[in-house]
Amino acid sequence: MKRGLLLLWSMLLSAALWAQNSSVSGKVTSPDGQSLPGVNVVLKGTTTGTITDGDGNYKLEAIEGTLVFSFIGYQILEIPIDNRSVIDVKMEEDLTTLEQVVVVGYGTQRKKDLTTAVAIVDQTAIKDRPLTSAAEALQGKAAGVQVTQTSGKPGGEISIRVRGATSVQAGNEPLYVVDGVPTTDIRGINANDIESMSVLKDASSAAIYGARAANGVVLVTTKRGKANTPQLQFLANVGVTEVTRKLDVLNTEQYRELMSEINNTIVDPALTQNTNWQDETYGTGSFQNYQLSYSGGTDKSQYYVSGGYLNNKGIINPSEYNRYTLRLNLDNQVKEWLKMGTNFNFVRSKYKNTEDNKAGGRGGVILSALTTPPFLTIYNPDGSGQFAPNPFQPSWENPVAFMEGADEGTTDDRLIGNLNAEVKILEGLSFRTNFGVDYTIHRNDYFLDPFRTVFGRDPANHGIGRTDQSTTFAWLSENTFNYTKSFGVHNVNVLAGMTAQESTWERTFIEAKDFPSVPGVQTLNAANQIVNAYTEANDWALASMLARVNYDYDGKYLFTATVRRDGSSKFAPGRHWGTFPSVSAGWRISAEPFMQSVTFINDLKLRAGWGKNGNQEGINNYAYYTQWGFRRRSDLGQGPEFVKESTLGGTGIQWEETTQTNIGIDLSVLNSRLTFTFDAYLKKTDGLLLDVGFPYYTGFDYLRRNSGKVENKGLEFAISSINVESDLRWTTDFNISMNRNKIMELNYNDVYYYAPMYSNGDQYLVRMTEGSSLGTFFGYVYEGVDPDNGNPLFRDFTGNGLNDADRTVIGNAQPKFIFGLTNNLSYKRFDLNIFLQGSYGNDIYNATRMELEGMYDSKNQSTAVLNRWTENNRNTDMPRAGYGVAAIRNSTRFVEDGSYLRVKNVTLAYNVNTSQFEKLGITKLSVYATGQNLLTWTNYSGYDPEVNAYSTVTGRGTELGIDYGTYPQSRTVILGLNVTF
Repeated sequence: MKRGLLLLWSMLLSAALWAQNSSVSGKVTSPDGQSLPGVNVVLKGTTTGTITDGDGNYKLEAIEGTLVFSFIGYQILEIPIDNRSVIDVKMEEDLTTLEQVVVVGYGTQRKKDLTTAVAIVDQTAIKDRPLTSAAEALQGKAAGVQVTQTSGKPGGEISIRVRGATSVQAGNEPLYVVDGVPTTDIRGINANDIESMSVLKDASSAAIYGARAANGVVLVTTKRGKANTPQLQFLANVGVTEVTRKLDVLNTEQYRELMSEINNTIVDPALTQNTNWQDETYGTGSFQNYQLSYSGGTDKSQYYVSGGYLNNKGIINPSEYNRYTLRLNLDNQVKEWLKMGTNFNFVRSKYKNTEDNKAGGRGGVILSALTTPPFLTIYNPDGSGQFAPNPFQPSWENPVAFMEGADEGTTDDRLIGNLNAEVKILEGLSFRTNFGVDYTIHRNDYFLDPFRTVFGRDPANHGIGRTDQSTTFAWLSENTFNYTKSFGVHNVNVLAGMTAQESTWERTFIEAKDFPSVPGVQTLNAANQIVNAYTEANDWALASMLARVNYDYDGKYLFTATVRRDGSSKFAPGRHWGTFPSVSAGWRISAEPFMQSVTFINDLKLRAGWGKNGNQEGINNYAYYTQWGFRRRSDLGQGPEFVKESTLGGTGIQWEETTQTNIGIDLSVLNSRLTFTFDAYLKKTDGLLLDVGFPYYTGFDYLRRNSGKVENKGLEFAISSINVESDLRWTTDFNISMNRNKIMELNYNDVYYYAPMYSNGDQYLVRMTEGSSLGTFFGYVYEGVDPDNGNPLFRDFTGNGLNDADRTVIGNAQPKFIFGLTNNLSYKRFDLNIFLQGSYGNDIYNATRMELEGMYDSKNQSTAVLNRWTENNRNTDMPRAGYGVAAIRNSTRFVEDGSYLRVKNVTLAYNVNTSQFEKLGITKLSVYATGQNLLTWTNYSGYDPEVNAYSTVTGRGTELGIDYGTYPQSRTVILGLNVTF
């Protein structure tokens, strides 16, 4: 209470001082010394303010406090008065405008000089948000970049598609380059350490990365120290998470009635327990994130050091993600001609997994929570501590047994970083060398005791233990020359160099069973039987030569040409090497003499580019070899019984090649208050790597070949505006993008099938043929229920009874467009950020409903089946109970509209007046509240419309938009603190 009174007294005293009739005056100039008229000058925290006159002069009645200088195109400055009567100010250009320096491959460019399609996501998209992965910051922030959190599990995978999927069986994720080190995963990068991310979207911008750039490139630049500005910063945020909705299922009485209809099963009337398994499964999760960083340095040496800890406990046990990070960035001007730098990041990640995307009988917690009979209890009533089994399906566990029965955990230790040096050889000519490493130690341990669970105490198991350990080590060596020269109005930049990279992976796996019934013994040496044990190893290498020329004439005519030649060990001799060229050009129309009278246009540029990229990601490192499989007969107790050739070597395979053409317009008007970017692209991938199947009698499963073509074409729009610029500052960023995907050619097999549905006997849901798009659902057309007998009706196209020929296209997971809208408002000491994100026109196949509306076995069902056909309820579209698995054929019955609009993030921050904390050295103090996934508008009936049951690890671009008991995203509320000393 006393502390609060002191704070109030301090505020009143400050207000009294501000009220004194004393003045401060001065002149505001640009970086080159020119007077700046019209600059807003406001006494921070008040409505007292003025603007500079035609000569840049101002005068304001004030003696204490902080002056805030703001002007479009320049950085906002805050300068304490400190009893001074004259304060002259030199404004610095705002790097968020056209003069912004943008990180591109192997260098930087001014934003206004770009001839390619590059999207920038800076710190404003990251700060004060509860992000477990930096990739989340891209969602809804960059046109043409579709980000989907395929599972709501803490630390779960994130799917990113830059201008659509280009591959079927190879990788579709972009290449990430973190401070110059290429990688395929940035989940371990602390988002608070990131300065900016550049997304290279078109072929011309990404071609400098050649064989790995077909899916786009994301350049991640981390924070660095600034000379003579030492800064200690502490960030903390904590909060809670909860499930956004629950699904209605039958209670015990309703379930008992349904069972009697399905197969005359009588549920003991004495069983009146009504367990709400969703309440037992879903709980309240938590989120906490802390970071301490220290940065600064001299004109010669700068440093940035940070340490962080993140803990995200999921809404379903035991899912949890812990991450410990340590970063060191150093920059040293050793000599006038020599610069050296270091970037190192160590991260330890610990995961605990909750099984999802599986049926209840196969260990899927989500579907088990929905389909476990409600009359069951969690534990057997005998007090043994054993989980209660399902009497109708004795091998099925209840969801709590799936969650807590096994002890499982994954730990990843990763070091990623580089050492670099730049030597100035001559004026304008420099040499840069970069050596990087990416080293990961992975370990997963699993133990199912021989007592508590049905599966664990099965005599065939009597406990199960597994350990899975692997290491991945990749090194990178890059050596490049850079030459920059201006000849009057001619400006030239030339880059040339060579790179080499190698990656090695090794794995050891052991599985054992038959453990002693001694609590706490989990080591595999205690098991009586080794079930499986093996080691694996593979590696790949890449050698490259690259060159790029940037030329501009008087800032009006811009030209860029790039070529990269890559040699990969993944392909057969004679196929190792590929060449990836690109060209792009820009015309700054606004710089032409005939545009000088059009004063409301600040900048107008037309861009066009063409290029070719490759894709070697997700490809088997030895695909050109014939693959061998070993078969063993256990009764012989000897070595391999025989060797089987399972996959025929593809000596003719090579990269998938993606050719892309891009046309774009950049426009800035009204003194840069409104900026607009438009891009149109045509993206063609040739040589799709596909598995061509063989008949069984050949002895081979398949042959991998380059045997198809796919096309993506689309439009992208991005608009940024400064709506209000006064005491209230309001800015808006909006982007929308449309992509159309199409299979243009399949050379060997006419049709491919993906996504088998376990619930209905592994019927394939997704079909790929020429003319279709990736993610096309295939099945029957559901036509309701026969009112006479309650049987489901499906359209008979052939007229000769229902058969496979009656299947057709029933949906498409590709959205018609995706979008993001961000509004930033600042008033006095308050900042408000509202971020909306969404998708429109995509279908979701709700396979969860197949489990919940099938009515063919002992699973509990959705309350939707209360409207099922009966003798007294014939006018319905819900079939009768007990019809069988045929009722849940893949059909339009389970295809739903997946469009949604989501309030992804809302943050309200208050910037505390730090003048009262000067003795503590606090220069910035803000407190904030953040809500994530607060509201979602959708017609989708499942947990979450942002869903995909098939992991991105498969690399397939075909299996999209399928909900099969997927872990839903949660609503998160966070309180945070940001202190700078």
